[in-house]
Amino acid sequence: MKEKHKDTRQRLLNTGHRMMLVKGFTGVGINEILQAEGVPKGSFYHYFKSKEQFGQSLLDEYFQAYLADMDERFSDISLKANDRLMGYWQKWLDGYCEPCDAQMCLVVKLSAEVADLSELMRQTLHDGADLIISRIASCLEQGKADGSIPHPNIDSYRIATALYQLWLGASLMSKMYGNNNPLKIALLTTQDILSC
Repeated sequence: MKEKHKDTRQRLLNTGHRMMLVKGFTGVGINEILQAEGVPKGSFYHYFKSKEQFGQSLLDEYFQAYLADMDERFSDISLKANDRLMGYWQKWLDGYCEPCDAQMCLVVKLSAEVADLSELMRQTLHDGADLIISRIASCLEQGKADGSIPHPNIDSYRIATALYQLWLGASLMSKMYGNNNPLKIALLTTQDILSC
């Protein structure tokens, strides 16, 4: 892929990401993205076959960056696994932006909206969530091994799934309530789950 082609494609993805965090998938038109980047109207289909493929590419890129950040955080062996996990959740809480119109997490913003619109995007969200959950489960296993998670017999995958669902729900509730109280409750609940 030529450098200019890659650069324009990336600019379109970056702009689409920013816009969709505020307006959602259906609230942002292709023309709006192209105008913001000064790209000719017909050029979009040179980079993406459809808006659906654009959305899938956007989600793929989001998950790649998100998972890389998780891998870096969870590989920090200077911290016990429980501390790594709680740092992950604390970062999620810290990422809440009360005065912002935007939702910082693309998964939270788009999942309910696009799951019924696009099987391709729904599957991308599903696969990405599974990868996130497996990383949380792996860190829970490390916590069982290093003693920082005092539950040697818990089903790490089941607990990881429940925690991720808790945080996705708390993120939606925070958006609905307009404050981060649901995320604070999620943090306290997570601490209880991991320490009891």
